Amino acid sequence: MADRVIAVTGGVASGKSAACQAFADLGVHVADADLAARVVVEPGQPALAEVVAAFGPEVLQPDGRLDRATMRQRVFADPVARKRLEGLLHPRIRERLKVECAQAPGPYVVVAIPLLAEGGGRAAYPWLDRVLVVDVPEAVQTARLRARDGIEAGLAQRMIAAQASRAQRLALADDVIVNDGSPADLRAAVGRLHARYLSAQRPTATRA
Repeated sequence: MADRVIAVTGGVASGKSAACQAFADLGVHVADADLAARVVVEPGQPALAEVVAAFGPEVLQPDGRLDRATMRQRVFADPVARKRLEGLLHPRIRERLKVECAQAPGPYVVVAIPLLAEGGGRAAYPWLDRVLVVDVPEAVQTARLRARDGIEAGLAQRMIAAQASRAQRLALADDVIVNDGSPADLRAAVGRLHARYLSAQRPTATRA
């Protein structure tokens, strides 16, 4: 069992996944909330039936799987729908992540939680020891999101606005990586934090 649990969070297209991959490349076990979110809505899972009951059969693909594109468009256009979906899924996602982290090897485990601020913060995840925020200016975030998903500017801006603000995320942070540089810069910042996390002493707040 890992001695400490480090949450990694940040806004959409901030570089959370790249940061987590850098930790994984250093041999750190990474538990992923996005992966957990996919598993809990697999066909046959109770959460999928609840989503269909709440939003209708049109959110399903012909093969019975959740139509993520349709669901995304719907919840980002309707804050009430988004909260309803989160209420169905987040408790199951949290429990799955807690079990995985409890079983992880190594001195520490990283858990990627994109919606940490939106999902209740530390109060919802009392088993977290530390929070790392991957931060990025909103203009950079918008450009990356449009390039990554091939979406128009309006949807990108609505997706960003639907999430917690930068200030809300940073209020949770013990450590911050400002990811406005190159991939090599990000990997170097992760490497510096990795060295601190491996230290026998609990690190103080840092900005990598």
